[in-house]
Amino acid sequence: MSDAVIDYAGVFAALPGMVALLTPDLIYVDANEDFMRMSGRTREQLVGRYLFDVFPDNPGDPAASGVRNLAASLRRVVETGERDAMALQRYDVESVERPGEWAERYWSPVNAPVLGPDGRVVLLVHRVEEVTELMRARGGPSGSGSRVLEAELYTRARELQEVNERLRKAHAREREVALALQEAMLPAPAPIGRHRAAVRYRPAVGALNVCGDWYDLVVLPGGDRVGVAVGDVVGHGLVAAGVMGQLRSALSAASRVVRGPAQALDVLDLYARSVEGAENCTAVETWIDWEGRSVAYSSAGHPPPALLHADGRVEFLDRATDPPLGARLSHAARPQAEAAFTEGATLVLYTDGLVERRGEDIDAGLRRLAETLERHRDADPETLADALLLDMLPLGGATDDTALIVVGL
Repeated sequence: MSDAVIDYAGVFAALPGMVALLTPDLIYVDANEDFMRMSGRTREQLVGRYLFDVFPDNPGDPAASGVRNLAASLRRVVETGERDAMALQRYDVESVERPGEWAERYWSPVNAPVLGPDGRVVLLVHRVEEVTELMRARGGPSGSGSRVLEAELYTRARELQEVNERLRKAHAREREVALALQEAMLPAPAPIGRHRAAVRYRPAVGALNVCGDWYDLVVLPGGDRVGVAVGDVVGHGLVAAGVMGQLRSALSAASRVVRGPAQALDVLDLYARSVEGAENCTAVETWIDWEGRSVAYSSAGHPPPALLHADGRVEFLDRATDPPLGARLSHAARPQAEAAFTEGATLVLYTDGLVERRGEDIDAGLRRLAETLERHRDADPETLADALLLDMLPLGGATDDTALIVVGL
């Protein structure tokens, strides 16, 4: 059986239960046998047609909301790339043989995305369970109890869907505000002297996952030097975005007056102890000295920067790592280390959204990062930044924010 070619078209046609495939524009691409049989439509009446031309609302029911509810669910799937389960729906269906005659029907739909190579939704799987007979049977043989039960279940389902819709809108508003706040507080990419740098920021997928990842680039006084940092705030939403802004600003200011990255993190650690929500946040600070051909660095519990040498070798800067900000009971000086580089090297700083996966050790993510860097070692910073996001992030998008800085050395 392992060598047999599976007829997936045949499998789809034989799937138990009603399943249809739609384009993101809600045009039918295919439907299995159960879908056609239970909906009373042939393949010719479905494929190539717009969903709501085939199944419009019952014009005789002023309270009909099937089209609105189903359209909202499918739109969420297209926008988020995530599955959406709907509350029980009453959605009447017009008879093909007797136009103008509508049958009262109840459905329990689930909509799921099919993602393309670029992570975008290319198809929608519309799976429907027809529960009309179950709704009627639960009320007993007389039928009168069934009508009461139907009305009660339908009312509760509609109430639940309305509550869910309000919650979705509230979370969407918070996400929009948090993203705007993050964008306003993060520095716009700008030239760092004569050197090349690329910056990327990718918010997490899903309305509830706006986090507090941040980055900073600052031209340091005295010589051809630049400070580059990234950090990650614990938590989500507006609170995390606010803490992120405070920590980034504090580190940016400290970097201009201290003698090295370890001292900059010392200052940030003291400051974080006075900021509610900044406990256990992580950060890494690097100072690039082009005249001395070295990178000084210090890390507060953050994934190590990657130094891609000109010969393709990848060195993780992990010799000066301490606990996250504010994690110690008492303040202590942080360690600092240096790494040498030659012309043509590249420095990459990132947050954990780039390398961490649920259920996977971070070492696996670091190995993936090293392999990707080696594969694209001849790329310029802009091209390399795009390649890293394409190769490292899941097709459906990461569940954590990702900040990325690539500096050509």
